[in-house]
Amino acid sequence: MSEIAPVPALDAHLGFWLRMVSNAVSQSFARALEGEGVTVAEWVFLRTLYGAEPAPPSRVAETLGMTRGAITKLADRLIDKGLTARRADPEDGRAQLLSLTPRARRLVPRLAALADANDGAFFASLKPSERAQLERLLKRIVASRGITEIPAN
Repeated sequence: MSEIAPVPALDAHLGFWLRMVSNAVSQSFARALEGEGVTVAEWVFLRTLYGAEPAPPSRVAETLGMTRGAITKLADRLIDKGLTARRADPEDGRAQLLSLTPRARRLVPRLAALADANDGAFFASLKPSERAQLERLLKRIVASRGITEIPAN
């Protein structure tokens, strides 16, 4: 008869707790953004363009670690919503530039305030020093693992 090897409980893994917190923070923020008619991916796109526009789709794709096709789809959705504009690059008529509409420039600070409030609500139980330590530790893990893709989902 073969013996069953002991297997640790799910919550014995640090990744379990990170995922639990991450999912809760992300889902709460997604619901807040939904009230503004924007998805998390659209928020990330808008925030990336904010202050860095106009930008070619290739630069946005590189910054976000996404394909140009994904950026095009995202830009199309935001154009349909009246939040992004696409125009020919005056220096290279074959290239295009993406920019925010005036409506989006007013919206981004409101969405940023929602992100701040969401973070504040989830991490209020931490002392400022604990929050800073958690941020340092997470950034260290990101750097040591070479993680560069910006979470957009």
